[in-house]
Amino acid sequence: MRHGKKVNHLGRTSAHRKAMLSNMATSLILHKRINTTLAKAKALRSYVEPLITRSKDDSTHSRRMVFSYLQSKEAVSMLFRDVAVKVAARPGGYTRILKTGNRLGDNAEMCMMELVDFNEAMLATKEAPKVKTTRRSRVPKAKVETPKADTKAKAEEAKAETKAKAEEAKAETPKAETKPQVEEPKAETKPQVEEPNDDANAENNG
Repeated sequence: MRHGKKVNHLGRTSAHRKAMLSNMATSLILHKRINTTLAKAKALRSYVEPLITRSKDDSTHSRRMVFSYLQSKEAVSMLFRDVAVKVAARPGGYTRILKTGNRLGDNAEMCMMELVDFNEAMLATKEAPKVKTTRRSRVPKAKVETPKADTKAKAEEAKAETKAKAEEAKAETPKAETKPQVEEPKAETKPQVEEPNDDANAENNG
């Protein structure tokens, strides 16, 4: 049993394993992504990431140390010239492993390993970070709904139409002519003349 043994020997001798990881790291730096098995990719991640961290310090000593692992002048120059500039602000985690299914021959788990900062498609779709806003009052503010331009224009048109119709109706119905009031002459009151009473005349005569 492999209790406490964290290194995956990958079924190879020490020299064979180091040479294989050196070649894979060189290919990853030159081409920015490689296709391999999942076990090899996990072993390569712990091999190449310390080298990328060392490339942030561009000195003769760092270049010689990286060259002792990679054994490729072209890979070393590209690592310090191109890769180090892009990963300068990243504190580790320079690689990404994406599973691609199982291999047909031996059903081994396959994956694609790439440098994080060189995947232009993922960087383009990355959303901008949202700015955090602090809310000062806990009382919710009443929402004031502003009328939209279309509804406002329609309301104004309807108001103008109703106003025009009212004016037309007002013009069609003429006002009743007010005739001057003529005072009618009052009936003349004739003085009442007392008619002579026949009985009184008879008494006087008798």
